[in-house]
Amino acid sequence: MHTNIPHLRKLAALAALLAITATASQRSLAQNIDLSTVPSRDSVQLTIYNSEDITLVRETRVISFKKGLNPLQFSWANTLIDPSSVELTILQPADKLELLDTTFPHDKPQMLYWNVQSEFDGEATVQITYFTSGITWSADYVAIADGDEATLDLEGFVRITNNSGEEYENAQVRLVVGTINLVEKIAQLAQIPASEVSEMEDLARRELKSQATREFFAKADKLAYDAATPTLAGMGGGELAEAKQIVKEGLSEYFIYTVEGTETIPNGWSKRLHSFEANDAPLKIEYRYRPREYGDQLVRMYLLANDEESHLGTTPLPDGVVRVFRNNGRDGLSYLAQQTVKYIPIGDKIELNLGVDPEVVFELVKKGVSREKIWTQIHNTNTFKLVGDDARREEENASVVGWADRTEYEQRIRNYTAKPIDVEIRRTYDGHIAFISGLEPKLHDYQTVELKTQVKPGEKETLDFTIVQQQGTNVKQNNVTLEAASKL
Repeated sequence: MHTNIPHLRKLAALAALLAITATASQRSLAQNIDLSTVPSRDSVQLTIYNSEDITLVRETRVISFKKGLNPLQFSWANTLIDPSSVELTILQPADKLELLDTTFPHDKPQMLYWNVQSEFDGEATVQITYFTSGITWSADYVAIADGDEATLDLEGFVRITNNSGEEYENAQVRLVVGTINLVEKIAQLAQIPASEVSEMEDLARRELKSQATREFFAKADKLAYDAATPTLAGMGGGELAEAKQIVKEGLSEYFIYTVEGTETIPNGWSKRLHSFEANDAPLKIEYRYRPREYGDQLVRMYLLANDEESHLGTTPLPDGVVRVFRNNGRDGLSYLAQQTVKYIPIGDKIELNLGVDPEVVFELVKKGVSREKIWTQIHNTNTFKLVGDDARREEENASVVGWADRTEYEQRIRNYTAKPIDVEIRRTYDGHIAFISGLEPKLHDYQTVELKTQVKPGEKETLDFTIVQQQGTNVKQNNVTLEAASKL
């Protein structure tokens, strides 16, 4: 059983301060303090931004004020709260209360005092906001293909970890996905180039970072808070939803995921929450050879998209680990693969690498090598001769300066599965290259040739092609050109 130790410590400290203040200060001041009205945290909201290890904490408390001066204490011992970010805002009645000053006592680190002047006796709602580090979140997914591998069920989860030193009970949780470009915003505030931000003094940079972060969260609130967040009165202690869901709010540079209901996240704990579920998403299988992405091997891929057709497409998918299974038809699942996916925008592809399929053999056979178009240069002259240009034999003091290497290949693909397979092959070549074949290749980029074919079940497909690479003075460019096999 856990206890809300930091929270209780903070409240106890507040009570102690009020008592000390009441004893040590003027008697008239003590008359304005009622220890029975020590406020408890009424509600709390966490907005977690992983990329900068920043979490905005927004607390609301209902406090009983007496007419006159009311000293309040806030402490954050043994937590990761940024003291420069702590702010008190009087929500209601704002016109009856005034925050006079904020004091950081030199002999009491990790503590501050607020002096609030009240025009009335009664309760008021205040909001305390601050930044803390140590709260993070991560996403993970479970993908389950049906037995025929025609459709896929995809479930998303978020795991929230609290190592901030503070316990947050019944907290509403929001997750920021995307980039807020804090460095650029700090540079704008400081009116300096972004490249000079790292050279700023630590204190100045922290203050501007705090200001930039507040502006970011203010903008996020303006666009998303009203729609995604319950009213102030409804923020505290609501009933937990039976099934947690993620509410998505699209912003210009990022997304805010609001976890429905509230969660208690004790310090040192992690909690995994269900975020979304998409069923029967159409699935395509493709075999790919892309050495730069998957290594020197043919891999099997599950392909779908983050779009409406896949019953997705309402939000980007954050970075995370995907565990892939297949329904084995015996009331069980077969584990296929696990991989980390990067941020997937709306409409983008979801590509899951299942690794090498032992039922598909992929091999490249070199059938022949020759050299042609050999040029020599006669020493100490600008005279060049193409070797074999005539039938005469003549001894010359010359060196080979240019030539072309011709290599013939046979790409063999054997399909031992029970279904036809679609195969995509991408081969990248450096230098001045001619790719010669009777196939239907296309250029993926200026150095990469792409071939596609389909292999029927139980059959073999052979793809013949020739590579001619210019060397020495023959090199005129640095790219691949496609040539028809008829030029062989």
